Amino acid sequence: MSALFEISPLTGSFGVAVHNFNLSKISAEKDYPELRKLFEDHSALLFRNQSLPPEDHLRLAQLFGPIEDRKKDERQPGAAPEVSLVSNETDAGVTGEMDLHTLHLQANQQWHIDSTFMPVPSLCNVLAAKVVTTEGGQTELASTRAAWAAMPEDLRQRIKGRILGHNYRRSRERISMELANLPMFNKWPAQRWPAVWANPVNGQEALYIASHVFEVEGLSPAEGDALVDELIAFCTQPQFVYSHQWQVGDVLMWDQRATLHRGMPWPYEQPRTLASVCCSMTGSDGLEAARRVVGQAG
Repeated sequence: MSALFEISPLTGSFGVAVHNFNLSKISAEKDYPELRKLFEDHSALLFRNQSLPPEDHLRLAQLFGPIEDRKKDERQPGAAPEVSLVSNETDAGVTGEMDLHTLHLQANQQWHIDSTFMPVPSLCNVLAAKVVTTEGGQTELASTRAAWAAMPEDLRQRIKGRILGHNYRRSRERISMELANLPMFNKWPAQRWPAVWANPVNGQEALYIASHVFEVEGLSPAEGDALVDELIAFCTQPQFVYSHQWQVGDVLMWDQRATLHRGMPWPYEQPRTLASVCCSMTGSDGLEAARRVVGQAG
């Protein structure tokens, strides 16, 4: 139980709902340390009935770490990062099912971790529902910490100690080569990360894997792809998954070091808009330890 927050479990393996707390009023000194403990312990937190304007959304995410800004190269010098909208709504209206913008959203329906393809990956995504659909459109989370703890030893040994190569275009190639060739999916060189990360606060290990993985070092491309598929299939069994049906005002946040996620399809003629802010990892989140492992392996 939490001393400060009223909580209830989201699943039997991970995640809690936090009740009767206004995220816009959070205090770095008073509330955040307890919130961060819940984050480290449970990996996923749900808050309902929130009114989270952009300035509060950014302030909340910034408590976890520096705001991730994938469009820094497109901004005017000194311009601040903004809340990103995960949406099929554009100035021209709702995008069609085969529009490249919609295909990009469909690529997010693969199990992934945000920003494994960036030099500084994401620690946390703070996702808020603004416009929801009448059906579908869930966000699903899978605990790679709970799955790793339950994984058969022979499967663990096949991935433990290995380094994975990640790039953005890999997950988009699975959907459309035209999509994968867009400049936004080719901004960053491939990144290499350990397949298993230990949480520096509690020592619990989790598998760090994603649809962005294009290489398992030491294996052929076919062997690597097959192993990644097998591992993701194990981690996304029902006992390790939470499926969230959005309501306007919901805020869902999760630990990217220990959680896969994906969006689910919806009737694409219906608008759907989620507001997202990711914050970046720092050394205290295990980033430097992961970089040392990769350096030693190379």
